[in-house]
Amino acid sequence: MTKPAPQLQFGWEEWVSLPDLGLPAMKAKVDTGARTSALHATDIESFGRSDSPQVRFMVHPIPGREDLVIPCSAPIVDRREVTSSNGETEMRYVIGTTMSVGGQSWPIELTLTDRRGMASHMLLGRQALLDHITIIATERFFQPQLDYDVYHSKEMREAAPKRALRIAVLSREDNYSTRRLVEEGQARGHTVEVIDTTRCYIAINALMPEVHYDGKRLPRYDAVIPRVGASITSYGSAVVRQFETIGTFCVNGSEGITASRDKLHAHQILARHKIGMPTTAFAASPKDTGNLIGLVGGAPLIVKLLESTQGKGVVLAETKKAAESVISAFRGLKANFLVQHFVKEAAGEDIRCMVIGSKVVAAMKRSGAEGDFRSNLHQGGSASKVRISKEERETAQRAAKAFGLNMAGVDLLRSESGPKVLEVNSSPGLEGIETISGKNIAALLYEEIERRARPSPARRRKTATPGGAGF
Repeated sequence: MTKPAPQLQFGWEEWVSLPDLGLPAMKAKVDTGARTSALHATDIESFGRSDSPQVRFMVHPIPGREDLVIPCSAPIVDRREVTSSNGETEMRYVIGTTMSVGGQSWPIELTLTDRRGMASHMLLGRQALLDHITIIATERFFQPQLDYDVYHSKEMREAAPKRALRIAVLSREDNYSTRRLVEEGQARGHTVEVIDTTRCYIAINALMPEVHYDGKRLPRYDAVIPRVGASITSYGSAVVRQFETIGTFCVNGSEGITASRDKLHAHQILARHKIGMPTTAFAASPKDTGNLIGLVGGAPLIVKLLESTQGKGVVLAETKKAAESVISAFRGLKANFLVQHFVKEAAGEDIRCMVIGSKVVAAMKRSGAEGDFRSNLHQGGSASKVRISKEERETAQRAAKAFGLNMAGVDLLRSESGPKVLEVNSSPGLEGIETISGKNIAALLYEEIERRARPSPARRRKTATPGGAGF
């Protein structure tokens, strides 16, 4: 036999909590004349699959505090026509959530509507009031009073529910990495949309910066995962920059993407942060060829095109004469290049460290094909598991941080004088590293996105607002 719930007394206004929405303290007006409960929400937007639609919205939990906003999402229960007390009728999304009051919790339905300017940002209708609740309409606050201060606390951020996010993957390719990002995101309850970077166009406006796609303005995304190909670095970075202008969290920023793709710029950043790398030199004049070779310790040396990828445009010159010939040929093609000390002891092997956030989450050793000094998997190289040292781990972390990248593939050489960074990849592939390490790298990336996309605690105002607990 089920034990009946204890009796509760409600006044015409009570403090309630909506934990599933990340709203630990709300003042609600009790209105027995209304059938349906309502929550003040703005920026209401449906998303997700048609068979399991969801809605995202913003909540200002404290009346008069427009600076405090909590992003929320919930499955859609219904879309219903509701007539307000002033006789206006509107179609509203209906969501189901849990309400907690006085140590008891029960499911309720809420309609979402803009209640801006109203004294109460939440209305409790008859459907939310259980049989064991007695209403005393002449009094208020029979139940324990909560405090708006909770919205300023560290605990607020840590306890925020893992809401469904709307995420864009900027990618032109239907490859393993793109498919894994979509698959893993959807498995975690998010909506993940693949956007062809080159089909985006941007409206540059000081008041309303926007990104358009296929004739329509793109919706507001919680996060963007850039997978910008080397051939469209400039345009792709511009699109990412536009998302940054809007205020969207981008896993990798436009500056980091641009800098990582320009090998000269990248090595200058590494040098500025005192991160170990092979001795590197650059010159424009053919008169400086001899000095250029001498600066990196002579032959053998590496000649690299500044925008080379996947081992293409990288040449090993084993003698001074060969180096002069390669440099002359590149200059004849008007190609920008740099020369670099050849780390012979690396023996055609390098280490790819995958950095997510501020941690190295996986690593693999890549070995070049027989007779090839390049270890790129795209050039026929092979990969295997590897244990990295503390120094190698710290070097990879510092390199990713120097470029401001939240996801990076940092390639290291093991030299006699310590780890040397060859490259920082802002769009690292997932297939090789997931296969070799056995780790779910896509899931680790989403953990970082979920952490970063949660609302931060609001900054405490210096002056209190009268009329509310704690304000």
